[in-house]
Amino acid sequence: MKKIVLTTLTAICTLSFCFSQDLITQKTGEDIQVKILEVAQNEIKYKKFNNQTGPTFSLAKSEILMIRYENGTKDVSNDAPKTPEKNASSNDMRAKGRQDAITNYRGKKSGAGWTAATSIVLSPVFGLIPAIACASQEPNEDNLNYKDSELMKDNTYSQAYREQAHKTKKKKVWTNYGIGSCVWLLLLILL
Repeated sequence: MKKIVLTTLTAICTLSFCFSQDLITQKTGEDIQVKILEVAQNEIKYKKFNNQTGPTFSLAKSEILMIRYENGTKDVSNDAPKTPEKNASSNDMRAKGRQDAITNYRGKKSGAGWTAATSIVLSPVFGLIPAIACASQEPNEDNLNYKDSELMKDNTYSQAYREQAHKTKKKKVWTNYGIGSCVWLLLLILL
């Protein structure tokens, strides 16, 4: 019985902490999970995270909006549009919306704390209820924390901002669910 619980605990902890890869966000809005090999002056060399023994790829820095490294630090492109322009393309506004959401949205009042608490106090099974409920709802308007209400009037920018904020909220909720489940299993083993 102890072996089963210990194996389950190890599996859940491993799954909740296995998100340690670098992430490149392109200006098109596409995210690529990678292992960065080299950051040169004009390009980034990387291997795809799910095939680290495979070929080495390179991407021009001009195509990259942001790089998030596995240790939590990030590099942001300096040539992203700073203000809305009359002739700004749809892709530029989408990229700016995503970047602003990453920078400004913190996931407060996302339900992640309640999800972790429910998983610890009751069990991971009961913790699924608030996890699913909270992750499926988009962040409230009051919690979006956008800095420029004029930019939010642009549909492309607003949609990209809201989508990225929802992604961040889901990630926070499910991470806290995993942490709460690990703590619950540890307490079960210790008690």
